[in-house]
Amino acid sequence: MGIDTPSDIAANLQIGPTTEGMVRIYLEADGIDLPLDFDPEEAEEIAEELRAAAEAARRIADSAAPRGKGPKR
Repeated sequence: MGIDTPSDIAANLQIGPTTEGMVRIYLEADGIDLPLDFDPEEAEEIAEELRAAAEAARRIADSAAPRGKGPKR
């Protein structure tokens, strides 16, 4: 499965600080509990990548929308 492959898998995602000063991304899906810990600098890099991906997805969606019928902002 690649980054652009559709999936029907449902999962819960939680993000927060740990008591040891790390940032935890916790993923829970059918039979899977996956805690991922990052130092604050790594977490900021991940946040920047998420923002960049969101902006790229917006551009793709905007270019695919019929003219005059795109999302309102």
